[in-house]
Amino acid sequence: MSKLVKQMMAREYKDRFNGVSEALIVDIRGIEANDNNELRLELHSKNIRITVIRNSLAKDAFQGTDLEGILPALNGPTALCYGGDSVVDVARELVDWAKKVENLDLKGAILDGEYFEGEAGVKRLSTFPTREEAQAKVVQIVLAPGAALVGAALGPGGRVMGVVKEVQERLEKGQAIEQSA
Repeated sequence: MSKLVKQMMAREYKDRFNGVSEALIVDIRGIEANDNNELRLELHSKNIRITVIRNSLAKDAFQGTDLEGILPALNGPTALCYGGDSVVDVARELVDWAKKVENLDLKGAILDGEYFEGEAGVKRLSTFPTREEAQAKVVQIVLAPGAALVGAALGPGGRVMGVVKEVQERLEKGQAIEQSA
């Protein structure tokens, strides 16, 4: 392949993956064609893209980008997976697929500049909360003290209202109200 063609392909990678800051690297070599098609279709339905890349060209294209941290995983046959809501979703999907498909090799991932090495790193990443789950947890943590405060304020007030209601009911029935000590 000529140097000009390699430069064009590297530029294509740079353009295609512009704005991608989190991704996962897999090796899909050895997967049967039907399994490969099923994997790609299911990932596509979840807005996850899988692209086979040439390592040397990707290394040139990823230099100075958010994907630079994933360069150690670029060895041997390589496919870049990205998209979905976050790379955590991608990792969860591919960890599930690795259980179903024999030859799916999880090579590494990158999230916010942190490199997750090998299958163990990808599995660890898949246990992280997604962006929405993390936001929900933060909202829950922020609202918890307020909910506790409201509960504490309403607790004694509820007991006082119970006593007032009991006094009202007894007075309506014409019963005497005894004074308690």
